[in-house]
Amino acid sequence: MAAGPALWAQGDQEPAGLRVDAIPAALQQKIVQTSRQVLAETGVPSASVAIVRDGRIEYTQAYGVGRLATGAHPAVMAAPATRYSIGSISKQFTASAILMLEQQGKLTLDDPVSQWLPQLTDAKDVTLRELLSHTSGYQDFWPEDYVMPPMMLPTTAQHIVDTWGEKPLDFPPGTQWQYSNTNYVIAGRIVELVSGEPLMQFLEQHIFEPLHMEQVWDSDTSQLGPHDAEGTVGYALGPPRPAPNEGQGWMFAAGELAMPAYDLAQWDISVMDRTLLTAQSYEELEAPVLLKDGTNTHYALGLEVGSLDGHAYLAHSGEVSGFVAENMVFPKDKLAIVVLTNEIASRAAGGITRDLAPLLLGVTKQSATGAQTQALQIFRGLQKGKIDRSLFTPWCNAYFDRALDDFHASLAPLGKPASLKQVEESLRGGMTFRAFKVTFPNSSRVLTVTTYTEPDGKLEQYLVMPSS
Repeated sequence: MAAGPALWAQGDQEPAGLRVDAIPAALQQKIVQTSRQVLAETGVPSASVAIVRDGRIEYTQAYGVGRLATGAHPAVMAAPATRYSIGSISKQFTASAILMLEQQGKLTLDDPVSQWLPQLTDAKDVTLRELLSHTSGYQDFWPEDYVMPPMMLPTTAQHIVDTWGEKPLDFPPGTQWQYSNTNYVIAGRIVELVSGEPLMQFLEQHIFEPLHMEQVWDSDTSQLGPHDAEGTVGYALGPPRPAPNEGQGWMFAAGELAMPAYDLAQWDISVMDRTLLTAQSYEELEAPVLLKDGTNTHYALGLEVGSLDGHAYLAHSGEVSGFVAENMVFPKDKLAIVVLTNEIASRAAGGITRDLAPLLLGVTKQSATGAQTQALQIFRGLQKGKIDRSLFTPWCNAYFDRALDDFHASLAPLGKPASLKQVEESLRGGMTFRAFKVTFPNSSRVLTVTTYTEPDGKLEQYLVMPSS
């Protein structure tokens, strides 16, 4: 798998079984319409979608251009068998490898990193659990949504570990949540040190082969082939162009996997049915980690934990150069949504997933218009020094206990907004993040409002700041 054959040979038929169409026609039409509409709005070249219902893969389809036209080579349309990089969705596989080693009695989640990598900063105080839950304090080596020049050159996992793992911690272990790819490079190296074999070999033997995930590819060691999706990048409002490739070694353990949507859906079914790990390991994989002060991070081990209108979900997004992916599993509903796309720093994967989840669950989704209306009403109230406390969580209300006077004093002189429009939406930490742009008549002043909305509709955050 790590360095296997091309997806299928020129002239051959698409691999059997990866194209599934067992969903009612009316629902299928809505899925197609939603997917194509989001692609049209975002300009992202393609998306591959897999739907699991009642614990079975019922639908796989791909839309758009998997590979751009170049010179004498025409564009290649995406197909259900097309492989895409899944980016940070790879992290839950690395976390599962750690749990498997725990099952074998070779380590525990509460072991300190110093048992294997004693040279790392505060390694005696950082546990494996803190690595896998992003509460360790190790600085992220790749927070940017593009590939920097040094990352186009090859590296090794040990170089990343030594360079970023020996920097001062960003915070004491267990006191904050901060996403960091460095955590998973360290965790991947520990899998190798404990198991005595390469990480990809361990994953193949213990996860991919048992689950018949036959098209998984290690894109960190071998570039995707001519029948796989091509990663693209859009500069400002320009057209999609081929994205630069990361140098070998940079995606190790944190974002190295590529696969068709079908294979990721097979993994999702195993998570729903709990067929691969022990019951205790699944509890550890899926339980949201608490900080030392009791704060819920809404993040487990490589998984975001949340709920949509009472439907509990496990989710994660993924991004590497040229690709963005989204994976959302509703274990009790036996439902999963996989969306893979081929443009970096794009919103299509998240947008399709957010639109399909309420549709497939049969729940009402708050529209962008509804969110804008609420945000505008709150903004106008703040200009008068008033808020409806019932709209906010206790923590957000505590924030306004300190901040309300300054909101009133600084926003009132601006006058009635000319417009407040949503410009961004994504899932993070079990909540929905939204950003809004606020303009004013006869003024060049532009403000940004950011909100986090809990699954029950309460606002955990409402911030106002100057637009950059």
